[in-house]
Amino acid sequence: MDDPNIQNKKNDDIKPEEEVQDDIVLEEVLENTGRDHVDVVNKIKVKLKACEVEKQEYLDGWQRAKAEFINIRKRDEEDKKEFIKFAEENLISELIPVLESFEMAKSDKTVWESVDKNWRAGVEHIHKQLLKVLHDNNLKEIDPKGEKFDPMRDEAISHEEITDESKDHVIIDVIQKGYSLNGKQLKAPRVVVGNYKKNKNA
Repeated sequence: MDDPNIQNKKNDDIKPEEEVQDDIVLEEVLENTGRDHVDVVNKIKVKLKACEVEKQEYLDGWQRAKAEFINIRKRDEEDKKEFIKFAEENLISELIPVLESFEMAKSDKTVWESVDKNWRAGVEHIHKQLLKVLHDNNLKEIDPKGEKFDPMRDEAISHEEITDESKDHVIIDVIQKGYSLNGKQLKAPRVVVGNYKKNKNA
């Protein structure tokens, strides 16, 4: 029976085919050159190192190109989102005057209630549909009645003298609502602002 240790040693002596081929090539080189073995091995090591450096350069270049490609795709996606957002904003901005026309038509209660009831119901239904579509697309009304006047948000079309000091610089009436889309103001509300004047007779 074969000694296991001897069998293991035999297995250890078996080299992969690629290593055998490399050894054969190396032996051929040594035979043909007749040079010192150490000198030949050193030259081969230098060439191998150069190949490794070149391989790393190719790998680094590929990784840079891949990263640049990913960044370009991200920028394209961001540009596409920005374009869609801009297109939506333009469309909704153009629909605001239509919405205001409905509001204006309904603002004079006497005239509005004097028209045919069925016609009025139809217009109100269309108005509600339009409002829903715009609200579903994140359009919000700005109705700041009772709030402090904010020149960064509001457009004051007039001031009205008041005797209640607590309402000084407070919006006492909204002539026309403002609108914002996704947190960005598209149109300023047109408002009347209270202007406190102390009663001289008091």
